Amino acid sequence: MHSRRLGELCPTAFVTGASGGLGQAFCEILLDEGVCVWGTARDPQRLQALTSHPSFTGITLNLDAPAEAITAFRAAQSEAGGHFDLVIQNAGYGLFGRFTQIEPERWTRQISDMLLSTLALSHAALAPMLARDRGTLVHVSSIASELPIPFMAGYNVAKAGLSALSESILAETRRTNVAMIDFRPGDYRTSFNQGMRPDGHTSDTQLARVWHRLEANLAAAPTPAQAAHDLRNALLRRHRGIVRSGGFFQTRLAPVFTAFAPASLVRALSARYFNAT
Repeated sequence: MHSRRLGELCPTAFVTGASGGLGQAFCEILLDEGVCVWGTARDPQRLQALTSHPSFTGITLNLDAPAEAITAFRAAQSEAGGHFDLVIQNAGYGLFGRFTQIEPERWTRQISDMLLSTLALSHAALAPMLARDRGTLVHVSSIASELPIPFMAGYNVAKAGLSALSESILAETRRTNVAMIDFRPGDYRTSFNQGMRPDGHTSDTQLARVWHRLEANLAAAPTPAQAAHDLRNALLRRHRGIVRSGGFFQTRLAPVFTAFAPASLVRALSARYFNAT
């Protein structure tokens, strides 16, 4: 089965957060295998690495304007013939800092952007798939839904909520030919950390230690091509449910440990892992 090309299985795809990192890698592997891809970014200029491909269409989409995002999605869906065979919900961002030192509005906005706007887009994508009894919806959540990252409360909440949404959709689509994948990446060597570091937190030694550990983890992490390869294999297998992707510790050892170890021990070792002690 793995000798097949993705274009045979899902001729059209819509990918949010396509301007870099995992989203760009997903687009590249889809385009290489004959899929027509609509990819989004807040700033369409950031899609230039993909726009030279004849099967790629760039879309301006901003999750903090959900009504406009739905309008943009529906327009792209109409161009694709009224439906997409594959929708990958990848867009998101980090916000690093102590929960009580960041205004609640910023946490609320992050959760709204990453969870509620994604929910609305998935709602718009899933209905045509169910009507055709065909298609795949992918939510790119995170290992953080199982092993929360210190000082990233909004991100942890949004990703855990996204995994819960995926489980809900899995239950509702169990007797259909529509697949739901909860894709949970660990650390990848991307620019994810750029732009999420609040000013002035370096005087907080605990935050500084955790930040340096996060930076070191990203520097030592696999490249986004591995995530694209893992998702490709899951799509070709017609997989449903959770797919973990990344380094051995985060995607193999940590989930087993968090599932069976006492919660107090998990918290203690997580604090040590992230250098938050």
